[in-house]
Amino acid sequence: MGALDGITVLDLSRLLPGPFCSMILADHGAEVLAIEDRRFLADDLYFADVYRNKRHMTLNLKKEEGKKIFFQLVEKADIVIEGFRPGVVDRLGVGYAEACKVNPALIYCSISGYGQDGGASQVVGHDVNYLSRSGVLDCIGEKQRPPVIPAVQIADIAGGGMNAVIGILLALQERHESGKGQYIDISMTDGILGLLTLPAVLQKKTGMKQERSQSMLSHRYACYNTYATADGRYLALGAVENRFWQNLCSILELEEYSALQYDEERREEIIARLCELFQNKPLSHWEEVLSGADVCFSKIQSLDEVLEDRLFRNRDMIIEMEGPEGVGKSFGVPVKLSRTPGSVRSAPQPFGGSTRKVLAELGYTEKTIQSYFDTGVV
Repeated sequence: MGALDGITVLDLSRLLPGPFCSMILADHGAEVLAIEDRRFLADDLYFADVYRNKRHMTLNLKKEEGKKIFFQLVEKADIVIEGFRPGVVDRLGVGYAEACKVNPALIYCSISGYGQDGGASQVVGHDVNYLSRSGVLDCIGEKQRPPVIPAVQIADIAGGGMNAVIGILLALQERHESGKGQYIDISMTDGILGLLTLPAVLQKKTGMKQERSQSMLSHRYACYNTYATADGRYLALGAVENRFWQNLCSILELEEYSALQYDEERREEIIARLCELFQNKPLSHWEEVLSGADVCFSKIQSLDEVLEDRLFRNRDMIIEMEGPEGVGKSFGVPVKLSRTPGSVRSAPQPFGGSTRKVLAELGYTEKTIQSYFDTGVV
């Protein structure tokens, strides 16, 4: 029994933002049916891991029979998620205006790059473009060099998928009071503006323009920085508070810098000194010296190391899961609820794996179902 047990979700989205959102809902007990046109299978963009705990069916919404099946599903659904370019679902005749006629209590969530209005709704883009437009990308990388594109999809997941979950849960809570559904407009670019909160606050507070690798929490000072070690590995320090910095200076026998943590005139000297020091020994040495020393130290881990990390295994964040290529490692459920915990109950289905079963549950005969396959309805 998860917190969302009894909630039914229809997910029309593809790629990452929408499927990540519905994965979170599914992990916490919602019954999620992912619906895609089998024509998209050729794109090879079915990211299996985010389809755990879900059923998957194929459906062609351009055909009248496909729309009929969709609205039959809408009648009993609580939530619809879609991630097409704004206006597409309306042109198909399956947008919120039509869906809420069938089910007034329906919560309908659209996830897009720049939102449903505002002048940029039809502009194409991907994660890097949303990071660029929002100003987040300008914060990442070395000074006086081009911004660095992160290898994780920040806008897709944090801006889109997670904000969609928040919006859906808010709408569900409101529906308990009103009995009515509503429409949710999630812009991935809107969603990551909040990531600039601290840079904006620091700029107002200090009057200094926030530049790449030149802000308080991005390489400007030795206490909050990354360093190479003798074996080509890297470590990170986050000693923002002076007590942590003093502990570090004491351990490294650099007490002369204890009172100079944020000294502007000597900051480059201090950074250079720590760079030289850390490069003299391998990462394993610094782990032994600094781990548990109350200095905000961590080694910078690769993905392979993360998958073997005892911390994440102890917290059930690294799990074994069946996938298209056999059993492999995947990520667990990060939101830990005491009475109604989320869980990984089923592996990702093959593309369209539940199509026949869903249609049968709607009352269609095997003959009709086969005809739908033959004519491209599903």
